[in-house]
Amino acid sequence: MKKKNRYLYITQADMERLRSLIEIGSIQDGAYLQSLEEELDHAHIVLPEKIPSDVITMNSTVRLQDLDSGEEKTYTLIFPGKAKAGQNTISILAPIGTALIGYREGDVIEWDVPAGTRRLKVLEVVYQPERAGEHNL
Repeated sequence: MKKKNRYLYITQADMERLRSLIEIGSIQDGAYLQSLEEELDHAHIVLPEKIPSDVITMNSTVRLQDLDSGEEKTYTLIFPGKAKAGQNTISILAPIGTALIGYREGDVIEWDVPAGTRRLKVLEVVYQPERAGEHNL
């Protein structure tokens, strides 16, 4: 995954839950947990009411565009085990899930996959729990 220098915002509650996830993580999730931990190590922790409204936080729904194909998709960033059948969810432990946390509208996310580098643009944070006043999801 390639990261440009960015200022990663994260809420205290998300930080605590994600650090706990790392601590109890399994061997099979090792690489993803390490990437997540690296992201969190550089995060700026803020109160939920102070997080910018265009930042992707946990449980945010985002509209993304694949810059190579032009295809647009909408996903919700979730904690592992919270997926609901038939809904477009991405676990924070998936490579793109780890990449999404902290990005903002207009940002371009680049990450390496076996077929090369994928590039997604964050078109819109459709829903952010903190913006909606829902701080305890």
